Amino acid sequence: MTTRMLVGTKSGLWQAWDTPLEPVNEFTTRTVSALAQSGDEAWSIADGRVVAQRNGGRWTDRASLVNHRATCLAAAPNGLLIGTTEAHLFLLDDTLEPVDSFETVDGRGTWHTPWGDPADVRSIAVDLDGAVYVNVHVGGIVRSRDAGRSWSPTVDIAADVHQVIAHPTCARTVLAAAAAGFGVSRDGGDSWQFITDGMHASYARAIAVAGDTVLISASTGPRGHRAALYRKLLDRDMPFERCSDGLPWFESNINTGCLAAQGSMVVFGTDDGRLFRSQDGGAHWVLQSDRLPRITAVTIA
Repeated sequence: MTTRMLVGTKSGLWQAWDTPLEPVNEFTTRTVSALAQSGDEAWSIADGRVVAQRNGGRWTDRASLVNHRATCLAAAPNGLLIGTTEAHLFLLDDTLEPVDSFETVDGRGTWHTPWGDPADVRSIAVDLDGAVYVNVHVGGIVRSRDAGRSWSPTVDIAADVHQVIAHPTCARTVLAAAAAGFGVSRDGGDSWQFITDGMHASYARAIAVAGDTVLISASTGPRGHRAALYRKLLDRDMPFERCSDGLPWFESNINTGCLAAQGSMVVFGTDDGRLFRSQDGGAHWVLQSDRLPRITAVTIA
């Protein structure tokens, strides 16, 4: 099976198709802050406002946001969902349109940031049943089960969620990285459990699933300092264990969108331009590159 890896950085996009990383010419010097892949298609956010699409081997700019900066994106059954600053949501199909129903979510008035700015959409996930989960920072996780016509909050915003993902093979299983630790819901967000057993600290920003293993970053707080990657079998009642074979402790957080998995392959990138890869679900690691600009997003498909 051909592995398609994309690595977005502060200055350019890199790709690998079962080959060494190579730069993508269309993104030279551009900041790539978010990535998504589905089948043969891929999408990126370039320079905070431009949504680009790869179909086949060629990238083209598809849309541009004017009044808000794009923060994240995800492929949905009815188009590409794009989250922005100030917690807005757009849908790109033939045209780029705001998702007006997202503006009236219950509890929206309580969304905030610790530093006083408006909350942003931080991550988006779509599960096997087509339900959409939008993570607002700080605003919890908002869910739609009807293609975005209506929305409902699913988790206490005090959990301070930084990333939400849907399990790739288990319907209605939703996972989160939060200041409260590792969050898991097995009923499509109706109820949540937060776990920190085995972790040196609870503050988590990135999460991925590799086969039957969940991986999550953890640090002592927003500024990172003592940060690490952890793993455990998702369906086993067991503590997390730190990924230490080939990985050091880190001074900065492994950030939202910078950890990805496909099957048993896992990759993540760091603020100082290091890219690490595991072929066995995070048990063992190798340094794939240490010469990239600051890594801002990774995907595998």
